[in-house]
Amino acid sequence: MGMQGKTVMITGAAGSLGRAVAEAFHEAGATLALVDLQMEALQKAYPGNDPRHKLLPANLTDADSAAQAVKQAGRVDALCNIAGGFTMGTPVHATPAADWKKMWDINAVTMLNMVQAVVPGMITQGRGSIVNVGAGAGQKGAALMGAYSVSKSAVIRMTEAMSAELRDQGINVNCVLPSIIDTPPNRAAMPDADPSKWVAPKDLARVILFLCSADARAVHGVALPVVGLS
Repeated sequence: MGMQGKTVMITGAAGSLGRAVAEAFHEAGATLALVDLQMEALQKAYPGNDPRHKLLPANLTDADSAAQAVKQAGRVDALCNIAGGFTMGTPVHATPAADWKKMWDINAVTMLNMVQAVVPGMITQGRGSIVNVGAGAGQKGAALMGAYSVSKSAVIRMTEAMSAELRDQGINVNCVLPSIIDTPPNRAAMPDADPSKWVAPKDLARVILFLCSADARAVHGVALPVVGLS
C-alpha cells in the first residue's frame, strides 16, 4: 500500500487518531498536509522539520479557513477527515441547543467544509480518495447520545451521497465506523473499562490507509465497522 508521491491531508492531525493515521501514511511514503486548530498543538505532535510534513492550522468549522488550508496544501490526493468529537449525557428533549450545534459543527460541518474545498481539485485531477470517520453510534440512535448520533449519521449519509456523485470521476469516498477508540481521554472517562477490547488507533489507521490506497480502488460508499473486541 505504497503512497510515494502522494499528498495526504489529515484533519484532527494533533489528536490520538490523527497522529496514528499520519504515522501510517508517513511510513507508506506520503507527504502529509497536517491540519488542526492550533499551530502549537501541531508542532508538539510533529516536532522537527520533516520535509514531508506541512503543518496547517485551521478552524474547520469556518469554510474560508478550511479552503485556505487546502490552498496551502496544494495538490491533495487523499483526504482523511479525522477531526471530530464526542459528548453525551442528556436525553434528546433536554439537550441544549448549544450542544446540538457543537456536535453538528465538529463532526459534520468540519467534514463538509473540507470536502467542498478539496473535491474540485480531485475532479480536475481525475483521481482522489476520501475517508471520513463516522461511528457505530451513527447507525442507530442510543439513549443519551442523540446529538452525537445525529451528527455521525450525517457523516455516513454524506459519504454515501458523495460516493454516488463522484465514483465515475475517479474519486473513492468511504467511511469507517469505529466503536470506542483507545485514547487517553477515553481511558480517563472510563477508568473501569478494559481498553484491550477497544480499537487501537494504529489498527484503525491501517484500515484508513487501505481505503486510500490503490488496493481499494473498487471500494465505493462503504461504511465499514471497526470495532476491536468490543
